[in-house]
Amino acid sequence: MSFILTKEQKMIIQLAKSFAEKELAPIAEEMDKNAKFAPGLVQKVADIGLLGMNIPTEYGGAGVDEVTKALVIMEIAKVDASVAELIAVHTLTNDIIMRNGTEEQKEKYLRWGATGGVGAFALTEPNAGSDAAAARTKAVVDGDDYIINGTKCFISNMGAEEGDYVILIALTDPAKKTKGMSAIIVDRTTPGFEIGKVEDKMGLRAAPVSELVFSDCRVPRTQLLGKEGRGFMIAMAGLDGGRIGMASQGVGIAEGAIESAVAYSKQRVQFGKPINANQGLQWYLADMATRTEAAKMLTLNAADRRQHGEDIGKLAAMAKYYASENAVWVTNKSLQIHGGYGYMKDYAIERQYRDARIVPLYEGTSEVQKMVISRAVINGK
Repeated sequence: MSFILTKEQKMIIQLAKSFAEKELAPIAEEMDKNAKFAPGLVQKVADIGLLGMNIPTEYGGAGVDEVTKALVIMEIAKVDASVAELIAVHTLTNDIIMRNGTEEQKEKYLRWGATGGVGAFALTEPNAGSDAAAARTKAVVDGDDYIINGTKCFISNMGAEEGDYVILIALTDPAKKTKGMSAIIVDRTTPGFEIGKVEDKMGLRAAPVSELVFSDCRVPRTQLLGKEGRGFMIAMAGLDGGRIGMASQGVGIAEGAIESAVAYSKQRVQFGKPINANQGLQWYLADMATRTEAAKMLTLNAADRRQHGEDIGKLAAMAKYYASENAVWVTNKSLQIHGGYGYMKDYAIERQYRDARIVPLYEGTSEVQKMVISRAVINGK
């Protein structure tokens, strides 16, 4: 499939590329070292429209299509995967609210999300990772409110400073298990909602990931997204889009690692010639570029099909599986090309290598993606 971009799409992608190169590249290593975003950076991302890019214009966003969103995340991830993570997760929450929210919810959270409010998505629990059905967080009806108790873990976009609201998946009818789960929007300032442990991670160090603790947290029932009992389906549908975002991140990391390898191979001289004159290294680069292009096409195909309203469960899983595994493979090869220098923090590949390793793990491990793909194939989808 060929993707011929419009002039408007090219302008938006160029905006993201320019922002990444001018604003992110100079501070990416520092943010990684400090394990936090630079002061004011999140607002800068919002001000150029990237947090609200998939929000309709009537709510203050740019209203871009799925393909453009994917390409923007790729451009950001080339330079800083932590910022790409922020954008990917936030645009996932935008999408869930747009598809399931009431008009009042859209007016509040989409407008907030377009202007600097940061959204998060909370499904994972200490004993409910790949087995999301094992979640225990409960939301008990009490008059016009829900009383929420439970703990979520590994939640992106929620940290000591970042994160304004979260789409929480909780049990409103525990006896029904997944059919008793509901999606509820909870503001960070709600009493009984606290940020627990902020994780100290191997990669994506600037992007916050935290434990969320709910202790008799009282939330109005008007914060329910969709209908009670539809939370698991809302989560799974949202994750189809989220997996495209993670695949885009994987593609961007790989593209950035290829650029790092090419630049280093031109300047590194051994045995009297640049190392990219060696056929073995050239073949590394050929494989890296070919696999990454394949990952990109899988990702854009899934994005395009989603834009047209198709069921993309299998396609999103394929894109996420292949792009994430490829990101790990490509960054490993790029580090190998750098030799011993690639193991040092003087070069971006050291950070890119660490950043890549999470992509096959979150929003569904590679093993989960293969389960989704194989079931679809067996059922003739």
